[in-house]
Amino acid sequence: MSSEKQPLRSPIIEGDSAFERLLEHLGRTRGFDFTAYKRPSLARRLERRMALVSVPDFGSYIDYLEANPDEFRQLFNTILINVTAFFRDGAPWDALRTELIPELLEARGPDGDIRIWSAGCASGEETYTVAILFAEALGREAFGQRVRIYATDVDEEALREARAAVYSRARIDDVPAELVAKYFLERSEGFVLDPELRRAVIFGRHDLVQDPPISRISLVVCRNTLMYFNMETQSRVLSRFHYALTDDGLLLLGKAEVLLTRSELFAPVDLRRRFFRKINREDERDRTAALVVPRREGNKPPMPKQSEMFSVAFEAAPIAQVIIEAGGALAVYNDRARDLFGLAPADVGRPFHELELSYRPVELRSLIQNAQAHRRPVVVKDVRLEGRDREPRNLEVQVTPLFDPTGRGLGASVTFADASRVQELQQQLIRSKQDLETTYEELLSTNEELETTNEELQSTVEELETTNEELQSTNEELETMNEELQSTNEEIQAINLELRERSEALNDVNHFLESIMRGLRGAVIVVDQELHVLAWNHRSEDMWGLRADEVRRRNVFGLDIGLPIEHFRREIRACLSGETDLANLTVQATNRRGKPVLCNVTCTPLLGKNHIQGVIVMVDEAVAD
Repeated sequence: MSSEKQPLRSPIIEGDSAFERLLEHLGRTRGFDFTAYKRPSLARRLERRMALVSVPDFGSYIDYLEANPDEFRQLFNTILINVTAFFRDGAPWDALRTELIPELLEARGPDGDIRIWSAGCASGEETYTVAILFAEALGREAFGQRVRIYATDVDEEALREARAAVYSRARIDDVPAELVAKYFLERSEGFVLDPELRRAVIFGRHDLVQDPPISRISLVVCRNTLMYFNMETQSRVLSRFHYALTDDGLLLLGKAEVLLTRSELFAPVDLRRRFFRKINREDERDRTAALVVPRREGNKPPMPKQSEMFSVAFEAAPIAQVIIEAGGALAVYNDRARDLFGLAPADVGRPFHELELSYRPVELRSLIQNAQAHRRPVVVKDVRLEGRDREPRNLEVQVTPLFDPTGRGLGASVTFADASRVQELQQQLIRSKQDLETTYEELLSTNEELETTNEELQSTVEELETTNEELQSTNEELETMNEELQSTNEEIQAINLELRERSEALNDVNHFLESIMRGLRGAVIVVDQELHVLAWNHRSEDMWGLRADEVRRRNVFGLDIGLPIEHFRREIRACLSGETDLANLTVQATNRRGKPVLCNVTCTPLLGKNHIQGVIVMVDEAVAD
């Protein structure tokens, strides 16, 4: 663990080419797109794994991954932090149980289906927490019939653990005792979730960044997952959640996620406990379609004849119009033309050039000839019409040549549009423009001052928004680091537990060996390859008068005891070199009381895994014949 105390390198910055190449390599070879993750936390996780395998930089780590395919699994387990628990951060679950689930069930009615999406489910604790709360609200039978929970994650190893639904005692500590008794079965391998609840949950691998969302969801639970993504990716994922939810759907986020990026999609229901409701945005096309009057079916009034319709429409036209035949006679006129120019029924059929209308208020004969010759309409504006009994008018005259489908000329249509009101409005517009110019000059300086003030305010707003986003990013980063520390702490606890178990096993072995050594009738001396004493049993202490702590790690040939070790130096060397597996001899010795004793000495090699580690010397007092 000491390798984690010193960072490998300076903190990662955007644009590090080796770091970006590593992310591209992971996406290309394994299909994991980590470019959407926040760079600082992602770099910390990568550097932690690199420290464990002693790789100095990102470029070298790419080579290491290519040479060691099994490293990908360890790397992904390091990057994908799976910190979760049953009823984690209890306040949101209390709100869900007491307020939001009853509201949701009431909106769905007694038989409505309920679809839930647990995004970033990790090892399944929060997913099963949701299942337990809905089962409590509905009852087991109704829960199994109405509720479907879709639990997704990108970590296949975590999904396998979630599918098994087996948890240790420590991992269900936060589950109330009555719910443990009701929804868990105690087995030898741990606590197993009730199969009825397990059948309502469907687990699957799903990438929130790349894969399409699930649809028709009533509740999305995604806690402390978005904080690992950058702002752009958070916005994209929230848009997918908005699409997935029904019109009254709810979104539950983690305590470090505040929805700053896509607030127009969700409205807070309980901001402190991170519940949000979908905001429905009416589509413009639907809004336009709603304005269209539906076609009426059934009985329809009889349509008038086409000729009658044309006659009525011609008479009701709001502008004066006369028709001149190709031979030059007046063919027809409407009521507006009669009132304006004083035409009478007797004028129909008369040559047009004999009528006053042909040259007053404007010369029409030449205009008619011009329009027929060029086969296009001719327009004359600002034609003034004065009368003794009415106000002067300004007309816009248009002469349009008429042709049949074969192109043969039929005559001409002359329309007289009253432009008096338009001209009056133009005069008013000119006067208004002059007034506006004066006003504009007066307001120009004020506008400049307002613009300056607005720029200052805008700058202040941008600074506040930047500060707010920085605070949000810092909050998410701190929460990320907190989960990393929690994950590391869990790993350390697992290692400590393993070390404790191994220490206990080692102590048991030592006690076992000590018992054997004490139980041997003869004195036992064990030396290593340098002839230093490794073991000195209780019988050796009794025979030669030296305690084990006085001789341990000392050269056996330097010990001042009554055993003439020099006499069997050759046998000890033979055992160390492997020349013999057993050497026996008898020597005359003196015990700690000064009494001469005849001793049988046996030398055997102390075998290690692949070589001889030392020699075992056993000394027994010879039994007199």
